[in-house]
Parts: sequence; C-alpha cells; structure tokens
Amino acid sequence: MSKQKAKGRFDILEGFPADVLAIEAHGLIDREAYEKTLMPLVAERIGREGRIKLLYIIGQDFEGFTAGAAWDDARLGLLHPGDFARIAVVTDVEWVRFGVKLFAPLMRGRVRLFGLGELEEARNWICMNRPEEDEQAILVAADYKILPLEDKLPPEPEGRRKFPSV
Repeated sequence: MSKQKAKGRFDILEGFPADVLAIEAHGLIDREAYEKTLMPLVAERIGREGRIKLLYIIGQDFEGFTAGAAWDDARLGLLHPGDFARIAVVTDVEWVRFGVKLFAPLMRGRVRLFGLGELEEARNWICMNRPEEDEQAILVAADYKILPLEDKLPPEPEGRRKFPSV
C-alpha cells in the first residue's frame, strides 16, 4: 500500500516587519496552495509595501511540489522580476537547494540559502534594513547582460566596404 502525501499548505509567519513576507511550506505543495495563498499574498504585500523581502522556509514535513506548483513558482518570479529586494530560502532538501543555486543568478534581488539549523541567521538577514545593499543587487544584475552578436563578429578586412556601392 502506498503512503498518501499530505495536502500541502503555506503557513504565514507573524512577527516580521511589514516589508517581509515569511512563509513555511508543509506537505505536498500544489497549484492551489500557490494560487489561493502565496500569489495573492505576494501581490497584496507588493501593492502595499513596494519591494518586499521573502523568507521561504521549507519545513521538515515538506513532501515536494506538484508540476502545477513548480510552474506557479516560476510564474511568480516572472510576474514580479524586480519586486523582491531579498529572498531567503531555508531548507535542508538537497534538490531544492540545488534549484535555488541554479536560478538565484536570474533573480534581480539578493538571494541567500540557509539550512534549517540556520533559521535564526536567515531571520536576521531578511529583516536587516540595508537599502543600499538591495539597490546594489539590482545594479549588479543589470550589468551582466548577454552581449549582442555584433560585438562578437570579427573585424572587417582592410579595404573592404561594409555596404555595396550604388
């Protein structure tokens, strides 16, 4: 007999500054958890505070994401590319840690990864108020652009015209 996975949910954690959205994932997170809880919370908080900070804790009873939840997670990042000043992900789940490392360079805000044993450090970092550090993260991200192909073409040989004569 197969073990049925627990219905997933996000718990909203209290006791943080207004610009910090702190959540903890439990069970098997599905599309409904994103669309009914997390996405509306993010939109509401951004509307009220502007750029926000996200503390995302993956609890010990976390069992995974459905394909719909994974899509909504990617969509959340695409819908709010510059709206997160900082994101702290707290987890010991190796495949989640790998995913954060893989996609963190694509985020415009600062992203840090913490283990469950470092929860207090993650709380302190996400609550830290250093706007200059957050602004620098945006500037650094904007500086690393893919160069247009014209910049990679070899120079034209001497004496050769670039445009045909008329």
